[in-house]
Amino acid sequence: MVQMESDSNLSAGDAAPDFELPGVDGETYTLDSFADNEALLLVFTCNHCPYAQAKFDLLNELAAEYDDVAVVGINPNDAEEYPDDSFEAMREWTADGRIQYDAYLRDESQAVSREYGAVCTPDPFLFAREDGEFRLVYQGRLDDALNPEDEPTRFHIREAIDAVLAGEAVDIEWEPSRGCSIKWKED
Repeated sequence: MVQMESDSNLSAGDAAPDFELPGVDGETYTLDSFADNEALLLVFTCNHCPYAQAKFDLLNELAAEYDDVAVVGINPNDAEEYPDDSFEAMREWTADGRIQYDAYLRDESQAVSREYGAVCTPDPFLFAREDGEFRLVYQGRLDDALNPEDEPTRFHIREAIDAVLAGEAVDIEWEPSRGCSIKWKED
């Protein structure tokens, strides 16, 4: 396990790059799949990383709590090296209730993760819908618990989502997310 801190390719106000990825529910998803939402929280995550696992409950709660926010997990990890991150395992973890996001997608080619500049799991990107496009308003840690066993005292992502839904600017310092490195495939 290599602990990484995120350093995205995207800046505040950038439009979300489009994607077309399969979901564990058998559907194919694009950005337009979430067009009815005021905000989109894309989290590059996986099954096996303890940092990602420590945020499952928070992400499940956000998905259940906010009707106007789509909470979407994208798993880019090399499933040959990390079988817990296979599409089949993703389906199992959704079926047994461990993961209850609005959508859990597989980035088998890793192209989407590279385009966004995701580097660790979890690596969250929050987009607000403005003039028909999702624009980046926050990229950084979900909360202030930096290690899997830490209890959070501040939920940065809730503050950011609440600001978006209130029509306010997200006024939170972007502190890098921390987690396991994305398991890139060998070229």
